Amino acid sequence: MSTKVEKSILVNVPVSTVYNQWTQFEEFPQFMGGVKKVTQLSDDRLEWVAELGGVRRQWEARILEQIVDRKVSWAATEGATNAGSVSFEDVGGGQTQVHLVLEYEPEGLVEKVGDKLNVVEKQAEGDLDRFKAFIESEGYATGAWRGSVDTVGAPFGSPSVEDAAASRGDSGKAGVSGKVAAGIGLAAAATAVGVAAAKGNKDDKQDADVPADTATEVEFTPVTPEVVVPVAAPLSDVPGDGSLTEDVTTHKASPASLVLDKDKPAGGVL
Repeated sequence: MSTKVEKSILVNVPVSTVYNQWTQFEEFPQFMGGVKKVTQLSDDRLEWVAELGGVRRQWEARILEQIVDRKVSWAATEGATNAGSVSFEDVGGGQTQVHLVLEYEPEGLVEKVGDKLNVVEKQAEGDLDRFKAFIESEGYATGAWRGSVDTVGAPFGSPSVEDAAASRGDSGKAGVSGKVAAGIGLAAAATAVGVAAAKGNKDDKQDADVPADTATEVEFTPVTPEVVVPVAAPLSDVPGDGSLTEDVTTHKASPASLVLDKDKPAGGVL
């Protein structure tokens, strides 16, 4: 069963600047909680690595549609099942309305418990708040990709998990530490407000990745998990058979200055 999250935020920066920054997917870890790494594989393919409440998740997403200054939509092709879109609206006065729609399917007990507690919804709201603070503090984008992606048969509006059907049945390349797994059963049974994760002595104990349904008997302390919103995962990027057109080259830059790189685009979509 899937869960759908919708969040909007008003950003006090012109739409072109907001959009340009969003195309810099590899910089998402700077404002997306739990996202460890995003790799741009091609104009329309992204690889994500995240840690959700002690559970490692990895997935690839394909950008289904990208319209300059207006929209980016994606769907996972393998790994954690998710799909969605981010739209940008110029509301005048140098302000931009950013609207995120995300649909995902929780996997395993940790994510299902977190889903009941609306953890992902809260994370999405926090990620948008951090993105707003990030771009408003700079006043300009650290890079941009002004190309477009138009996949044949791309869904109108925002994609759903049905558009990410290829990723179903995949474990999301997940691993959960024995300590986390040990705490899950007790936390669920006690209906704790939060997902249980184990916190051991780092000096004499080491975490080992084991399947998410495996539990070992260890001491733990319930803590609130850090959950990631795959977006925001835009998030999309896997080999595509759609048509791609690049009308402007990509560039990345430090906050101090922007350096144009005419050889390779740096962005795609959430």
